[in-house]
Amino acid sequence: MSTAKESGRLQLRDADRELLRRYHELGDESARDALVERHMPLVRSLARRYAGRGEPLEDIEQVGAIGLIKAIDRFDLEREVVLATYATPNVVGEIKRHFRDKGWAIRVPRALQEMNAKMSATIDRLTSTLGRSPSIGEIAESLQATPEEVLEAMEVGSAYTTLSLSAPVGEDAADPLEVIGKEDEGFEHSEDREVLAPALARLPQREREILRMRFEEGLPQTQIAEQVGLSQMHVSRLIRRSLMAMREELD
Repeated sequence: MSTAKESGRLQLRDADRELLRRYHELGDESARDALVERHMPLVRSLARRYAGRGEPLEDIEQVGAIGLIKAIDRFDLEREVVLATYATPNVVGEIKRHFRDKGWAIRVPRALQEMNAKMSATIDRLTSTLGRSPSIGEIAESLQATPEEVLEAMEVGSAYTTLSLSAPVGEDAADPLEVIGKEDEGFEHSEDREVLAPALARLPQREREILRMRFEEGLPQTQIAEQVGLSQMHVSRLIRRSLMAMREELD
C-alpha cells in the first residue's frame, strides 16, 4: 500500500514538473491552467482556515488562487522542491495580505495611516519623558506634523478594524466577552506542517513514526528506542538521517 502511494506521489510530482517545463520553457498557457486546476484543492484547503472572518469563502479562494498562480510563475525548475510545497506559503501569504489590506473600514490616506501607526509609541514615549499625558501640540512636534494632522489621524484611527486571523467565529461570536478563549496551540504550526508534509511523506513508515514520537509526543530517544526495539544510538542516527533527507527535499 505504501509503495503504491509513493508511486502515485512520484507520478504527480513528475506530471507537475512536465507542466511547469512546458509553461516556463515553451510559454504554454494551457499548462499553467492545468497546474492551477490540479492544485485548487490545496488552495481550498488553505482558504478554509480563514473562513468566517468577514469575507466569503469564495473570495478567499480566489485570493489564494492568485497566490498559486504567482508561485507557478516564480517556480524555479532547477530546484527539486515539489510545487505543492513551494506554493503553500505563497497562497497563505496572499490570503494574509488580503486580510491586512481589508483592515481599514474606509479608505484613509496612507500618510494618515502611517501617522496613526506611529502615534501610540510616540504618546507612550512622551508620557514617560514628561511624566504626564502629552498635549496635541507636543505630539505634533514629535511627529513633525501639524496639530490638525494629529487630530485627523486620531479621528481616522476609529476607522481601522482589526481583522484577527485567529478570532473566534460562529453564531455566538457577536459578543466578544462570551467568546474569549485561549489560542489554539497548534495553529501557528499548521502552515509549517503543510509545508513539511510532502517531504515527510517520502520517508519510510518507521522513520515517520520515530519523528512523530520525538517531535509531536516529545518522547526522549531512550523511550523511543524501547518502543521501536532499536538501540538509542540507532534511533539517534535515524532521526539525523531523516531530518537531513527532509531538508534536502525542501531545498
